[in-house]
Amino acid sequence: MTLAPGWCLVLGASSGFGAAAARAFAAAGLDVAGVHLARRATLPQAEAVAKQVEAAGRRVRLWNANAADPAQRAAVVRELGELLRGGPRLRVLLHSLAFGTLRPLAAADAREAVSDAQLGMTLDVMAASLVGWARELRAADLLEPGARIFAMTSEGGTRAWRDYGPVAMAKAALEAAIRQLALELAPLEICANAICAGVTETPALRRIPGHDRLLETARARNPRGRLTTPEDVAGALVALAQPACGWISGNVIRVDGGEGIAG
Repeated sequence: MTLAPGWCLVLGASSGFGAAAARAFAAAGLDVAGVHLARRATLPQAEAVAKQVEAAGRRVRLWNANAADPAQRAAVVRELGELLRGGPRLRVLLHSLAFGTLRPLAAADAREAVSDAQLGMTLDVMAASLVGWARELRAADLLEPGARIFAMTSEGGTRAWRDYGPVAMAKAALEAAIRQLALELAPLEICANAICAGVTETPALRRIPGHDRLLETARARNPRGRLTTPEDVAGALVALAQPACGWISGNVIRVDGGEGIAG
């Protein structure tokens, strides 16, 4: 499955869904721009993704930056504009940022509950940052007509788990932002959809308290008898970026092998 030449921008490109999507879009024919926040220990992951994209014969430009910081975002958008000058603009924007606080919303000891600052940070990184990127890319005219915007959500947008409240709130806000972007960008034929993957063993999931039980339950619940993989999701993203899928917008699309319908 191939795509016409162009660029994708992956937020969270060094691991998990973002890394798999970068590889898949490169294999399908897109050049890859990506933003990741890597420390010395995780920088090799980003470097590996860059090498894999280049091995697929595509160009790659990665920024080690905080995608939720307005000043750093503005700098990346400016440099991205220079990179894309005179050529195809962005065909795909993928928001795959997974950094937030996992604490109760309310606890007998207030010190154990999420603070205002932690809650605000979680909502900013995992939801509001999507709006910031879409707003600035649109204002810079870097999104092609017919482009795709994807954001990674989870069942937490509609369900509750222990200590998952701050992230669940962010996922619900993210889905609302996707609906609004789908409405506002429809005149440009730009589609916006949230992708709800099945339970997937990623670095972000391993930070959830009780994740071992979550993985065990999901594996038993899934009618395919296995967990979702980042590659399952990446393949769906490539398919949804095809021109024939241009009438799909404003949705939460499950990519889970039927996990969500199983009892």
